[in-house]
Amino acid sequence: MHDSSLSQQDPGLPVSFDSVLGRRIIEVHRWAVREGLRGATAHDLFDGICRLLVADGVPLWRCSVGMRTLHPQWSGYGYLWRRDLNALQPDQWAHGSETGALWHNSPFRYLVQRAENGERNPSLRRQLFVGPEVCDFPVLHELLAAGATDYFSQLFVFAEGDPAQGSGLVYSFSTDQPGGFDDDDLMLLQASLPVLSLALKAHAGYVIAAALLQTYLGSDAGRRVHAGAIKRGTVERIRAVLWYADIRGFTAIADAAPELLIDLLDQVFEVLAEPLRTRGAQVLKFLGDGMLATFPVDDSNTAKTCRMALDAAGEAMRGIDALNVARAAQGKPVAPVDLALHLGEVLYGNVGAVDRLDFTVIGPAVNEVARIEALCEPLNRNVLVSAELAAASGASGELLRSLGYHTLRGVRDARQIYELVIDRQPCSAQPAS
Repeated sequence: MHDSSLSQQDPGLPVSFDSVLGRRIIEVHRWAVREGLRGATAHDLFDGICRLLVADGVPLWRCSVGMRTLHPQWSGYGYLWRRDLNALQPDQWAHGSETGALWHNSPFRYLVQRAENGERNPSLRRQLFVGPEVCDFPVLHELLAAGATDYFSQLFVFAEGDPAQGSGLVYSFSTDQPGGFDDDDLMLLQASLPVLSLALKAHAGYVIAAALLQTYLGSDAGRRVHAGAIKRGTVERIRAVLWYADIRGFTAIADAAPELLIDLLDQVFEVLAEPLRTRGAQVLKFLGDGMLATFPVDDSNTAKTCRMALDAAGEAMRGIDALNVARAAQGKPVAPVDLALHLGEVLYGNVGAVDRLDFTVIGPAVNEVARIEALCEPLNRNVLVSAELAAASGASGELLRSLGYHTLRGVRDARQIYELVIDRQPCSAQPAS
């Protein structure tokens, strides 16, 4: 089939910007620059450009934009605009979706391949009113059947595909106007997309930075760092429930099956993180086979937050039990987990070297929760709770049972320790030895 893609070169400018088309191009450029400078979101930018083009007389029917991103769950995201809804529909694509048939047989993949072969900002047009013979991609048959008469798509690559800058953007525009897009419509589209892409690129960089910081630092710490809390030594005193979990017998597991460690850790940490995620806590860091998390509290919600932490601990332990049963049935090493909960004041903020900072919590309460966790194995309990948290939670004796006073390493006075009573299913799985 003859390739009816448009020229690789930038579109020619109108003879005069005093013409109607020239003034329309200037207005779109001014709008995109203004919105980009004020930090408009990708949603608002694409919704706005579609509305603006329609107001300028471009007969848009369906339009889409997609962009890659750096995120542990999603490889990319995008928006679909439909004239009948006059609104955007958001979408996200999981990692691995680019290997599916939908992507493999799409115009977007075709444009990506052309860009990988060195073509700059490749584009594609199919005048669907000609008939099915021009529909060389499944989606074009679908659009033609739904009433589309013309299709235009273009890819813009950022910084030679650098993922840290969002990689690029791909657009599609369809119309159902008899005869398709006219020359002025296409000129306005091609002249508008580069400046729109710059505005979208600015927001994509912001989204990527925010997602990476929250992924690696935790939701609250990531937001604070992204908002400018980056000066070493800048900390604040907060009150929090501290959650410290550790895999019991990890050294034996590592020695017995080192090649299986990553899968084991990922599964254990996911089970532990899920009940925290749904209760507003944040995981501050993973410490080898351990995990430190916090539930911020204030005077108005201390009891409620402490009870949520206890509920999360119970849910996590039941999840670990189920995980270990499943892993044992598969002949995989299992991972008993010990967990300590404590309530106290900590310093929260930036600590470290001038060129390598950590946004974390420090203070005696952090040391104490780690020392309480170390008592789990000798006391043969999986969840231990400090007296401070037990008192603040207002939990009944049926939920928290005193184990008496115990000496914590590095802490002068003996501390009363409680166990969390959990309704658990028996588990015959044993740690690898």
